[in-house]
Order: sequence, then structure tokens, then C-alpha cells
Amino acid sequence: MFSFFSYSENNPLIFTNAQFWLFFGLVLLFFQFSYTQKTLRNIFLLLFSLFFYYKSSGFFVSLLLFTTGWDYLMGKLIYKEQKDSLRKLYVALCVIVNLTILGYFKYTYFLADIINSLSGSELHPVNIVSLAANQWFGQQFDIHKIFLPVGVSFYTFQSISYCVDIYRKEIYPVDNILDYAFFVSFFPQLVAGPIVRASDFIPQIYRRFELSQYEFGHAVWLILVGLTKKILISDYISINFVDRVFDSPLVYSGLENLLAVYGYTIQIYCDFSGYTDIAIGVALLMGFRLNRNFDSPYQSANITEFWRRWHISLSSWLRDYLYIPLGGNRHGKARAYLNQLITMLLGGLWHGAHLRFIIWGALHGMALAAHKFYTDIFKIDRKKPVTTLQRLAGGFITLHFVAFCWIFFRAADMEIVGQVLSQIAFSFKPELAGQIFSSYKVVLLMILVTFLIHWIPRSSKDKLIHYFVITPMPLKAVVAALVVLVLYQVKTAELQPFIYFQF
Repeated sequence: MFSFFSYSENNPLIFTNAQFWLFFGLVLLFFQFSYTQKTLRNIFLLLFSLFFYYKSSGFFVSLLLFTTGWDYLMGKLIYKEQKDSLRKLYVALCVIVNLTILGYFKYTYFLADIINSLSGSELHPVNIVSLAANQWFGQQFDIHKIFLPVGVSFYTFQSISYCVDIYRKEIYPVDNILDYAFFVSFFPQLVAGPIVRASDFIPQIYRRFELSQYEFGHAVWLILVGLTKKILISDYISINFVDRVFDSPLVYSGLENLLAVYGYTIQIYCDFSGYTDIAIGVALLMGFRLNRNFDSPYQSANITEFWRRWHISLSSWLRDYLYIPLGGNRHGKARAYLNQLITMLLGGLWHGAHLRFIIWGALHGMALAAHKFYTDIFKIDRKKPVTTLQRLAGGFITLHFVAFCWIFFRAADMEIVGQVLSQIAFSFKPELAGQIFSSYKVVLLMILVTFLIHWIPRSSKDKLIHYFVITPMPLKAVVAALVVLVLYQVKTAELQPFIYFQF
């Protein structure tokens, strides 16, 4: 029993773990006695959120607490200060400290390698958090390895936006540090988003609990769909096909490599959107409403539309806190194109300190700039509906461009990228198509069917959701039990972490 309350790197408390749902059931049970008292409810959920993060990241919970305290203080100082110069200083300190912490855990090895290669030095980074835990708490962590804390990229961006919004006078600071800690650490979206804005979430902290029967049904739908996307589709495609090909591209034909690219394209969508579906559903069960983070992105007719549909919370964050501060489109068209490229380059770097992520970001940045240039040159009204043929053609091009970029995102290094592209270009071997489709018929059928479901119009999907939501509760329970039974049967023995946990 005690082991459940201790941190285990091999047994994190995540949505695909049965322990999470057992414990969440207990949370909902205790929630019944606290939801009518806003303060008690918020403190209870704060404590569980911190426990949830401890179970996911161990002593890195101290980093979350530091970020919370620092940005709460900066928010108060920014709001109270009358001198504009000091307000700028405080918001700059907020951003610098947050990015320094993020940079240390995410880019230390990257920078050390650059310095060592340029100067011939032999810098060896040390994990200062592990060092402190060893000295203060008698732990025995390896101080020579810097591990990226789960969710640090998400809660850092979330915390930065809070201080910046106060500086812009768009929001007021929270009443006390416990409320702010609850905003930063709210467990459904803490480790992989969506990135929550203070203006959207903080007002909900002070509202009384409300959950209609319709919203309850919608929350159950989101959770079931999210688990299905992750366990039934994403994990199955990954383990049985995509991982094998990307681990050794030269062993497989170009056709298999191409099919693996399509597989990863749908895998990463189901993995990430599956997580956010569950997060939104779990939050809704407790009366908190998080914004949609995915909107059928592979239906997009152009790359600009894709980024309005994919990881919406990140793309809107980059727009509001990076692209617009850089100047947006206020300084001429050429500057706007450059700002888009810089924004996506940094967006790529946010995902990881590696050349392949920088290339991934650069490709998307150039594509966004090219699309903006095209619409500017030909004076195309972006609000004007496109024809069916235009949407099909644009969708085909956009999907394949995005899939091509995913190669850089998925490959372990640039050598693997080169091997995948080389096999597709020079060793396609179409004569093996029959044998390949026969050998991988189940996984390839799953990829195809998932794409087809993804391309169903939103209106049709909304009708299906509505039919589920209005069904009687006993029928919902039967459907949920059947889904859980199927997922239990197909679930792999080894726990598959969500892809975006690494960012």
C-alpha cells in the first residue's frame, strides 16, 4: 500500500494506467463532499494534482512549486507597480527565470555539445535537482544525467502567459497563492496540455460546481474516445509497425517506409489528441471546462488551416506571445513572413534540442510564409469558401507535406531521416505490395479506417456524439464497459507513454 504513494519511474500515474482510474474514482468520491465549498474543493484538487505530478515526476514536483511561487510573486509585483520601467523589469524577470529553468533541463546537453565542439573543452552537465535531492533528502539519484521533467514545457508556457497577461492588463492576479497553484498544477492537463490560459481557467476557480447531464455524457464520450485513440489505435500501430520500420529503415522496402510515415501521421494524432480528449473529459467531470485542442487537422485544405486545427493551445500561444510581440504583420509583408519563420523555428526548438526539430519547425515556418505570400500576391480572400475540388487538392498536398515533416519529428536522428527518405526514393519495390499488405493487413486496415473516420465531417461526428450523450445511463454504462473490456484485451503488457510526455 505504501508503495502506491511513493514515486516509481516505471509506474507513473497516467491515464492509461489502471491505478489512475482507481484513484480517480476515489477522488470523485471525496469530491462529492467538497464540491459545494469552492475553497475546500480547490484545495482538495490542488493536493491531488501535486500528488499526481509527484507520481509522474518524483522530486521534480519541487520545480513545479518553485515556478508557482516565483510567478505568483511576479504577477503581484507587475500588477501593483505603477512605473512602466519596473513593470517591464518584473515581466522580464518572470520570462527569464522560466526560460532559464526550461532551457537548463531541455537544452543543456545541446549547448554543451556546441561549446565542446567549438572550443575543444569537455563540459559535463550536472543535474542540480538530483544533486539537491541527494544532499537534502538522502536520495541516490544519478547526478550525471539531466532528465526532462514531465510537463515542464507546458506549465512553463502557461505560467509565462499569466504574467504577460497581467502586464498587458488583460487579467487581474489571483486572490492567493493556493488559487494560483491550482491553476498551474490542475492535473488533467498538467503533463501534456492543453496549455490553459489564465483568462479561461481562473474565473472557473471562483464559480460554483455545475455539470449538466448532457455535459456528463459528453465527458464520458471524450474519455472513452481518448482511451480508444491511445490504446487501440496509437499503441497498436506504433508497436506492430511504425516503431519497427523507424528503428531499422534499411531492413524494409521504400513502400513499407512510406506506409510507416502514414502510420506515424495517424499515430501521433491519436496519441496526442487522445490525451487531450481524456484531459478535457476528466476536467469536465469536476466542473472545469478546457478548450478544444484538436479539430480534425488532417481535413485542412492548407498549412495555415492545419495550424488552426492542430495543437490549438500551442499554436495560439506562439501567435499571441511570440509572433505578435515580434511584430506580427504590423511592419510589412516581408517582416511578417520572417516573423512566421522565426516563430515556427522556435516552436520546433520547443519540442526538443535537436537539428531534426529545428528542421521540422523551419519547414512549417517556410510553408506558412509561402502560403501567406501566395494569398497576398493573388489577393485571395481567406474567408471565402473554397470549392470541393480545391479542398480535396489542397487537403491532399497539405496532408503529404505534414506527413513528410513528421519524418523529422519521429526519426531518432538525421541518419534515420536520410535512410527513410532514401528507401522511399530509391528502393520502393512496388512488386512487394501484395506481400506487404498481406503481412500487415490488420495494422494497415486500422490506419486506413482511422483516416476515413478522421475525414468524416464534423456535423456527422457531432450527431454521433449527441446520440451517445442522450442515451439512457444504463446504456452508457454498457457501452463504457464494452469499450473498457476491448481496450483491456488489446492493451500491451508494457506501458506506452504518451508521445508528448517527452516535450
